[in-house]
Amino acid sequence: MHPILTTPSKTRVLIVDDSASVRQSLKAIFESDPEIEVIGTAADPFVAVERIKQQVPDVITLDVEMPRMDGLTFLGRIMSQHPIPVVICSTLTGEGSETALAAIEKGAVEVIAKPKLGTREFFEESRIRICDAVKSAARARVGRRGRRPAPEVRPKLSADAVLRKPGSGAMIKTTDKVIAVGASTGGTEALRDFLEAMPLDAPGIVIVQHMPEEFTARFAKRLDGLCRISVKEAADGDSVIRGQALIAPGNRHLLLKRSGARYFVELRDGPLVSRHRPSVDVLFRSAARWGGRNVVGVIMTGMGDDGAKGMAEMKEAGAFNIAQDEASCVVFGMPAEAIKRGAVDLVLPLDAIAHEVVCRCR
Repeated sequence: MHPILTTPSKTRVLIVDDSASVRQSLKAIFESDPEIEVIGTAADPFVAVERIKQQVPDVITLDVEMPRMDGLTFLGRIMSQHPIPVVICSTLTGEGSETALAAIEKGAVEVIAKPKLGTREFFEESRIRICDAVKSAARARVGRRGRRPAPEVRPKLSADAVLRKPGSGAMIKTTDKVIAVGASTGGTEALRDFLEAMPLDAPGIVIVQHMPEEFTARFAKRLDGLCRISVKEAADGDSVIRGQALIAPGNRHLLLKRSGARYFVELRDGPLVSRHRPSVDVLFRSAARWGGRNVVGVIMTGMGDDGAKGMAEMKEAGAFNIAQDEASCVVFGMPAEAIKRGAVDLVLPLDAIAHEVVCRCR
């Protein structure tokens, strides 16, 4: 057999799903991106193994509910025998969402929702998210794999699309501290480590983690059962209080607001910002405007630059900002971009961030 020649700069993807329509939809989505190459599809893990023997992909998209061998079992074998970045492709409803969470704990680097029919705008947003997830996964640190160079970031909307840039009258230091956190690829496990280390009386925490719709509620519920503080998916108008973390729901922007001495969150629809909804830039800009010096910002593992501009605005408003270091990141993209902008006051390994944040809030 002659070797298959590919363009080195492209991310090579193997699609594993028992649904022919899903395989076809994903293939069409990936082929619309010049930076991605589909090297094969497989209806189940046994066929996938044969495809991998012929050519090793950079990323595998994997359904978690398949006959013959379920996705979790196959994922475990991949991670133990030949680590390859895996993106879970799930319905994200009911048991599917729970299984996707279990897959993240077993080593999957990202979760995406299965593509659905809808409006042209919906399909385009779905295409952007799915393609970005796969390219991000290709750069993730998994087992013995090396790092890939960052793909070129295409033009995207800024936080201006949702919230005007704060002026010089940002909130002065008057009330309790608030912790604002942004994360993407690798963030589910990073957030777990961070929140598990938080004391019961930790300042209120607001979080944007890039996640699909319907996944965040179960993710928050699972963290709530593991942490001393309470963790919940944010609802519009929720107060930001001590001992509680609010996680932005998938597909909604989350803003920090203040009324008198009370901090609360506001959820908004709107376009993708920095190619995401929820967007870290939107959260950080709102934190700069309504929190100012009261905010401690944290930017964690993730591809791209979402949060870098917003973190710079927080710094201008007097916030103290921390970035996760490269060695502990799955993808050192978002923290690196914030550092480049001069928006970061301190760079720390993941296991040191929670302690530093608590100290800065005293």
